[in-house]
Amino acid sequence: MPRSHGASSQFDFEVFLENAPVFSLAELALARGGVDQRAAARNQLKRHLKTGRVLAVAREIYARVPPGLDPERFVPDPFLVAFAACPRGVFAYHSALELLGAAHSVWSEHTLHARQRRSPVRVGSFRIRFLPTPKAIERRRAWNLGTRHVPRATRQLVVTGPERTLVEGLRRAELVGGLDELLDSVAGLPLLDFDLLERLLAAYDEKSLWAATGWLAEKLTGSWSTPTRFLDRCRRHRPRQNHYLVRDSRGGKLVQSWRLIVPEHLLEDGGERASNR
Repeated sequence: MPRSHGASSQFDFEVFLENAPVFSLAELALARGGVDQRAAARNQLKRHLKTGRVLAVAREIYARVPPGLDPERFVPDPFLVAFAACPRGVFAYHSALELLGAAHSVWSEHTLHARQRRSPVRVGSFRIRFLPTPKAIERRRAWNLGTRHVPRATRQLVVTGPERTLVEGLRRAELVGGLDELLDSVAGLPLLDFDLLERLLAAYDEKSLWAATGWLAEKLTGSWSTPTRFLDRCRRHRPRQNHYLVRDSRGGKLVQSWRLIVPEHLLEDGGERASNR
């Protein structure tokens, strides 16, 4: 965040815009000198909104319009909009895959874990959703477990790392664009930290998740160099009864060693397709 400039008389709005291409009213007030500067910040924004220098994106969220661009056609970076709306949020699911450079396709929905409720925000054809932090993470106050910082313009975004994105994607496949998208994307991830992956699985403490992660890690052993000890630990935690790999799905084939019912096309070509990427 841009640092406070002390007295508002010393405030340079152009420098602020360079440091904060998308920003909130609260951030502008703080940069001007403090929370008591909100009225002055509003007045300043009114002038720049009229000239087209600044664009109103959502409630109390604004973006700098680059010189020469039509404010009515300019669409700010939705990742920066999400950050301005929720600076303490953690980008997750398909958004994490995109920020990690692993996403197999472009998606029009951006998601992040937020500790406070907020309505979705639309930016052009994109929708930003602020989802509750998973209960297992919230209960353990482990908000930063398995996260990393990714630079985006002048910002540092907090993103779920490869291990946590994998685990949470297996839990909520619909939020990563489906199981096929997840498998195609994670196959290209760098070598995983299997100790961290085990800590994440222990934090969620779901037997079906241990089995799903173990099945996938075994399938991608050639790409990930999966340690045998990790697979053994996953098997020790697998469920006693058969579970579907994708919740609420029907059909598929039982993989007895993991007690998982897996869509047949993933058994026929999923591993071969993923390992050849």
